Amino acid sequence: MEVEMVREALNESAMNATLHGSYWRVSVFQSVTSTQAELVAKENLQHGDVFVAEYQSAGRGRLDRTFEAAKSSALLFSIYLEPKRSKLEWSAIPLLAGVSLFNALNKLDENFKANLKWPNDLLIGDKKVAGILVEARDSGVVIGIGLNVSMERTELPVPTATSLALESFSELNRNLILPTILKSLATTVGLWESGSSLPFAQYRAASSTIGKEVEVQLPSGETINSSAVGVNELGELQLASGARVNVGDVIHLR
Repeated sequence: MEVEMVREALNESAMNATLHGSYWRVSVFQSVTSTQAELVAKENLQHGDVFVAEYQSAGRGRLDRTFEAAKSSALLFSIYLEPKRSKLEWSAIPLLAGVSLFNALNKLDENFKANLKWPNDLLIGDKKVAGILVEARDSGVVIGIGLNVSMERTELPVPTATSLALESFSELNRNLILPTILKSLATTVGLWESGSSLPFAQYRAASSTIGKEVEVQLPSGETINSSAVGVNELGELQLASGARVNVGDVIHLR
């Protein structure tokens, strides 16, 4: 059954009021090429800057793929953080972002059932509802997230996608969803910066990749077939073959 889509406009002042006292600063744009590109180009980029747009004309996903969404149907945002950990450990940040998104949506709807597919797609069943892109800069990282909120079936970019609305998620107001995600991310990153292993335990518990037979497609064109046995604290996928993968596409084999 199709649900009635609710598309409230993004409200910059309301979101910043909700986030008062935190380091987050949200800026709303009506249309950009991509929030990732706009944020990277910002002068005097500061820890906690967040750009969110109603529409992206050239949204990007991982490995330079396109990311498409009808106006106001998704949460399209990018975040700048300066992690208090060695750059050698920043490869864990995609996992931190994924588990933060997972935890935030579970807080908004306790009946929400989703899973994390390595390296960081958020799935409901076997359909993608969100994707994450992380890029390192000189002093920090830019995290881009695209979350399908109120897309109708005819608006989905691919048949393997879904939206919160189509999955009967109880909260579709993006002005509430985004601050909840940012608060969750601040908590998760803070735990990681303090040396806690909790975020990784949470990630593993939410993972749909661990325990699966997988085909891993590497950027070099090489393909590895094995079973996924774990994810370490550098964000690498660990395979039964002994291989550790830090960049690649994963296909879950049935």
